[in-house]
Amino acid sequence: MPSPYFRFKGIRAGWAFTLLATVFVFCFGIMVGLIWMDQERVLDTAQRLQEKTVPEIVRYQRLARDLEQVRQEGERVFSASTLQARQQSMFIITLVASHPSVLEHREAADQMREAERFLTGVVHDSVINEQALSANFAEWQRLSARLGLLAEDVSIQGVNLTRNELRDVGAAIELARVKLNVAMIVVGLFLLLFLVLLRVHLIQPLQHIGRALYRLGVDWHAPHFEPAALSEIHAVGEAIGKLHNLLAENEKTREALEALANRDGLTGLFNHRHFMVAAEAELHRAQRYRRPVVVGMADLDRFKRLNDTYGHNAGDAVLRAFAMLLQETLRQSDLVCRYGGEEFAFLFPEITLADAVVLAERCRAACAANDILLADGRSVRVTFSMGLADASESTLEAALNRADEALYEAKRQGRNRVLISGQLPLIDGPVDEDAAKPA
Repeated sequence: MPSPYFRFKGIRAGWAFTLLATVFVFCFGIMVGLIWMDQERVLDTAQRLQEKTVPEIVRYQRLARDLEQVRQEGERVFSASTLQARQQSMFIITLVASHPSVLEHREAADQMREAERFLTGVVHDSVINEQALSANFAEWQRLSARLGLLAEDVSIQGVNLTRNELRDVGAAIELARVKLNVAMIVVGLFLLLFLVLLRVHLIQPLQHIGRALYRLGVDWHAPHFEPAALSEIHAVGEAIGKLHNLLAENEKTREALEALANRDGLTGLFNHRHFMVAAEAELHRAQRYRRPVVVGMADLDRFKRLNDTYGHNAGDAVLRAFAMLLQETLRQSDLVCRYGGEEFAFLFPEITLADAVVLAERCRAACAANDILLADGRSVRVTFSMGLADASESTLEAALNRADEALYEAKRQGRNRVLISGQLPLIDGPVDEDAAKPA
């Protein structure tokens, strides 16, 4: 079943990153388009400056120079000492006044014509009367001042035209620089957002998944994952949850199969095969560290008569009750198995023969005093006989054989007793309950 931790399926990573990339490309494209427009504006201004403004500036400079030249030649008209020099200056004034650059500027053309007419009249009058020069000089001073002011105005107009064009170019460049900075900020914010989203929604969940996979096992609880924004991360988390459940189910199946393989189906005790393997390992450990170890063989007394009298179902109930009594009476470290039929085998680690006899007698007394309730409502009591053998310096098989011989000797001597291999019975017949308790 899907993990209960996942309630939000999330979106697919491909769609998420495609959407993020689309938004970024759209925003960045707008910024690039705006910067491109500013660049076009700078290029248009530069082209206009080259094709139109520069020639216009040159024209203004030439016009200012022509006005200044007319003013200077007019000064020469009044300062010249000969008529020929005055006529030469008038020729230059007439030539400059008729220049196309002058004619294109209305105010300059008007002042040029006015100065030309005035100086022509002065030169004509000076031929008749030299005093005409000094009489008209004051008027010329006013005309000369007006020409000078117009020349300055024309120069200033050229300078202003240059300044305006350069200001437009600078403004376009500055605006492009601002937009470029904004574009870089947008790119930086996008990268920061991308890295944050990548870390929060991809890297951290993958790290969590990696840790969960590293610890994944039946010994750990089911991994817990927060709801993932990306469907792929969500799917991986669900798969890990299912994998953990599958491992837990497999472990339960393995334990069940192991129990079937190692346990007796009727009594729940170890079966013969598993007991031999576990007892062999325990015996080797005890002999390696020179620790005491005892083995035993036990058999229920007159079990065949019980089966014949009460039936096999009653016999099975007696075997189960006897196995439960052993599990409740023996130590956790002791090994016991159903060796076959009504026969049981034991291994008592870390215990001497004398203590093993006390422990076995406690079990024998408990069994003899235990009423076993049958399915039909009747109750029975059973006893068992046991033989013990020291296994600290022998093989498991040899020790079990000696314990089995002691068991048959106990049977021969009257049953319901515990005997040690190779010795006379320490206890003849039933033992008092208090005497069976360990010291």
